Amino acid sequence: MVETTGGEPGDGAAEVLDRPLPDGVRRRVVHIVSDGFGGLTVGELPAQLRQYARFAPNRRAKFAGNAMAAALETDPLFRQRIGEKFREAQPELAGALDSGAPPPAADPLDVAAAAYVLRPTGWVKLVAAAGEEAQRADAERADEESRAELERLREELTAARSQTRTETERMRGELESAKKEAESLHRKLRAALSDVKRGEAALRKLQAETETARTEAQVQVSAAESESRRLKGRLGEVETALEATRRAAREGRSVEDMRVRLLLDTVLDAAQGLRRELALPPVSVRPAETVDAVEPGRMTPKDIAARALSENDPAILDQLLALPQAHLVVDGYNVTKTGYPQMPLEKQRLRLLGQLSQLAAQTGAEVTCVFDGAELVAPVLLAPPRGVRVLFSKPGITADELIRQLVRAEPPGRPVIVASTDREVADGIAKAGARPVASAVLLKRLS
Repeated sequence: MVETTGGEPGDGAAEVLDRPLPDGVRRRVVHIVSDGFGGLTVGELPAQLRQYARFAPNRRAKFAGNAMAAALETDPLFRQRIGEKFREAQPELAGALDSGAPPPAADPLDVAAAAYVLRPTGWVKLVAAAGEEAQRADAERADEESRAELERLREELTAARSQTRTETERMRGELESAKKEAESLHRKLRAALSDVKRGEAALRKLQAETETARTEAQVQVSAAESESRRLKGRLGEVETALEATRRAAREGRSVEDMRVRLLLDTVLDAAQGLRRELALPPVSVRPAETVDAVEPGRMTPKDIAARALSENDPAILDQLLALPQAHLVVDGYNVTKTGYPQMPLEKQRLRLLGQLSQLAAQTGAEVTCVFDGAELVAPVLLAPPRGVRVLFSKPGITADELIRQLVRAEPPGRPVIVASTDREVADGIAKAGARPVASAVLLKRLS
């Protein structure tokens, strides 16, 4: 027996396989490499196979099959190490291949795979023979399947012919019965034809009379339907116009009533506030009180001038909110992005609304906070805090336009304060009679 290893002169290493490795042989080769793979250290493995060192043999063959086959073909040292592991596992088959006499009873695919790994003299012939044997076995298996299919089809054909003969006999019997029944029906039909002809003559006469009556009725119905459609259309127009008139009157009356009532409350509160502010005595003014002079404890014109407040003084906002029926409208994101722009939008809203709730409780003023709906990526689930109305602008409408709509909805004479740094918003609401206040002033007041 001659020991052979890949790469030694005189062995089969110089032989080259001139065709692709048959699939069956390749699967057996991958299985041999996978089994011998586990007996090698990481350092003995090619670099591209080291990542599969910890895999189980089945998973290794599944995920690293192509890489192991390529390494076996291109790395003689790796092939030699796998061959040594195979010799240890199957010494009899390896010895038989080295001696040039593979066991006749062995599976040709196993012999070819072992020859491909060990590379003894004549291994190319063994691989080619295994491929031809596999093709021959596949051809025989296909031939057997074809024969079995042909036999099955023959049996089905025989059964179909038998069923066809039975069905034909049954249909012949039914045909004879049908012929006899048809002859009887023909006799009855001839007897009935004479009756039918007499009936047809009477029917034609009746049909002519009926057609004449139907034509007259259709003319009358068509005229009635036309008149009915005309009246229904007219009635619908009248009802639509009446409903529109009622709705317009109802909506106009409710909106105007609300505006007038709110303005009346504003005037009454302003009058009461003015009476308290002026401290009007219950009696008429005395002549001496009309003389211009400085009384003890009263402020001089110089003192009054010293009380003027800066535009950025939060006290101005307190004075405005103290007016009767005051309404504070806040441009939400304009204020939050002025005061704390680094926070997420949700936290900006929650912080501002919490502060506005405290302000509403302190001043008693009506407070409305407007946010731009274009900033939203999803509907906001928000419970408005006590005393604060929270509004989001609809798609296509900005928060600035919504603020201007709120200002225009208020009756003339009611004090409306708008907190926004946007100059365009401030100019627009000032023309409508509202009082603009910078966002910074509101932030100072809230803090």
